[in-house]
Amino acid sequence: MIVRPEEEADEPAIRALLKAAFPGPDEARLVDRLRADGSAELSLVAVDGDTIVGHILFSPMTAPFRALGLAPVAVLPGRQGESIGSALIRDGLARATAAGWEGVFVLGEPEYYRRFGFDPAMAKEFSSPYAGPYLMALSLDGKALPVTSGPIDYAPAFADLE
Repeated sequence: MIVRPEEEADEPAIRALLKAAFPGPDEARLVDRLRADGSAELSLVAVDGDTIVGHILFSPMTAPFRALGLAPVAVLPGRQGESIGSALIRDGLARATAAGWEGVFVLGEPEYYRRFGFDPAMAKEFSSPYAGPYLMALSLDGKALPVTSGPIDYAPAFADLE
């Protein structure tokens, strides 16, 4: 399996993957909208042979420092539990760091995302429509975030999610 940047020809397979991995079409629509808005800053696929088995997307956030939002991350249902999602997250975080981003926010299950260094306490002082125990942050330099409070928000496409 390899992880590589998404290519335009991958879009139908990514859409099918997202529809298979999530209970409804919202995530597939979200990714399409982020692409259309120019907000798909970092979009990666995990490929095994000729099959896209995973996808991750990072989009710029409104924040008091250079921050990305990680969402969504998806793996084909039959391939879950094979560390594909973990490989996508680690690769994406490494690429974000190399590109000079300072931090990443994610809205998800703390038990899962803590293994990558995300921490709900690091996001606690930021005001957001998504504030709460599932909003987590990660400093990409391994230290504290450059700013520890203030307003944050995901790309506008996220406001359309129901």
